[in-house]
Amino acid sequence: MKFSYHYSFILAFFLPILSHSQTKTDDLRTLIVFFDGLRPDYITTENMPNLYAFKQKAAYGNQHHSVFPTVTRVNASSYATGSYPGTHGLMGNSVYFPQVDKTKALNTGNASEIDKITKATDNHVLTAASLGELMQLSGSSMMVFSSGTTGQALMQNHKISGGAVLNPSMIRPESMKEKVMTEIGSVESVGGKHVWIANALMKFGLRLDGPKVSAIWFGDPDGTAHRDGIGAATAMAAIKTVDEQFGRILKDLESKGLDKNFNILISSDHGFVTDIGKIGLSEFLIKQGLKKDENSDDVILAGGAVFVKDHNADQIKKIVTALQQEEWVGGIFTRSKKARDTHGWVPGTLSFDAIHWAHPERSSDILVDVNWNDDKNAAGYAGSSFARGVAGHGGFSPYEVHIPLFAYGPSFKKAYEANLPTSNVDLVPTILYLHKIDIPKQMDGRVMYELFNEKAPASAPSRAKIKTVEASTDIPGGKYRLILEQSILGKYIYLNSAKVIRGK
Repeated sequence: MKFSYHYSFILAFFLPILSHSQTKTDDLRTLIVFFDGLRPDYITTENMPNLYAFKQKAAYGNQHHSVFPTVTRVNASSYATGSYPGTHGLMGNSVYFPQVDKTKALNTGNASEIDKITKATDNHVLTAASLGELMQLSGSSMMVFSSGTTGQALMQNHKISGGAVLNPSMIRPESMKEKVMTEIGSVESVGGKHVWIANALMKFGLRLDGPKVSAIWFGDPDGTAHRDGIGAATAMAAIKTVDEQFGRILKDLESKGLDKNFNILISSDHGFVTDIGKIGLSEFLIKQGLKKDENSDDVILAGGAVFVKDHNADQIKKIVTALQQEEWVGGIFTRSKKARDTHGWVPGTLSFDAIHWAHPERSSDILVDVNWNDDKNAAGYAGSSFARGVAGHGGFSPYEVHIPLFAYGPSFKKAYEANLPTSNVDLVPTILYLHKIDIPKQMDGRVMYELFNEKAPASAPSRAKIKTVEASTDIPGGKYRLILEQSILGKYIYLNSAKVIRGK
């Protein structure tokens, strides 16, 4: 399963595809801000006064998309590379690399697990160049500041590439550790991980003699919502905490006189839903006799990705057929018979190509989503998933896919609402454009011209349309129908949601 593309080949293959006439400003900087698990309806004057006020003056994208699977490390990698999993090769929060471990998946939330993949793939954890690498090639750098997991921090700039990654549990390069701890202090001494990481950003990132791109990723509201639920008192308190740190960052930029130098782009990795499921994928397959046991290698699970030993076609069909009959199971995706076909080879499935998940080496045999509905939880937040747990994400509901986007600074329109579809893969092409760095041809994302002060080029797409792609098959008592809704903007395809309906 060793990936055969070499980085030197990839860079040689990259060709500039965009140019612009914007006046070059050597002191232009970019700040990327991610709030992990931020639903748009969290942003109110009561919950997040600083972000709410920021929204009023910024350009706001109201059709912004998480990348499916709507999990953290997929979206960290997708924004960092401007590409979907089918291009960058990080297929889920859990991933299967048999050259590392033949019997189980690896958790990319842990940087030490990513280090194992790095070693096994000759430093090709990702199969696309990241923003950090491209900044280094242009003679500048990127720094990442994260209060989330070490894996999430690392996937934003996995090769470090002349910059740095700062996390309360990991500082890379190691040579920076003493300086950071001396100047910032311990997490406990400053009042928590979110305060610590904001302090680190303000010290090392928000300065003209620092990196041209800084990215800060707050690990909440995700962490507390997973544990206690959407709308829980602890979750709402965590939202207020990260909003307070965001307010501190804005004040720091203003006090330093740097608010005219920094473009600020804000997004999230995914939304959130309430979990109401009672059975998991592994448990189901074992009960049905479709997987021998939890540790067997006949079927390996990595999140919703199912790897069948020797790609056994009969076994793949049996698994898909059994899952299609289960009410808790949502969309099921398989490989296509031919490239770019939207339908999978197993009846009733859509293809990996249809969801930007067709990687030449790393896609599984089956990808399974859980079903969802619009039910509200006790706190009044809509969106429920048939995954097990308290609350989470990863699925194809609009509550997980639809996320906020803000852009503010010298390059962007003020108090503007954009209606064109955008995605996390569009952040880096936009940043590269603003810094006058050539955009690799391999990137899947686009420049978000509609947010700029300058007039968009005539070639930029300006009107989107909604399209649905459907697959169906007979099941006992009726049909299994999988409906994928897309937004089409020129050659760019954004994935809105996927819903399964069973019945006659």
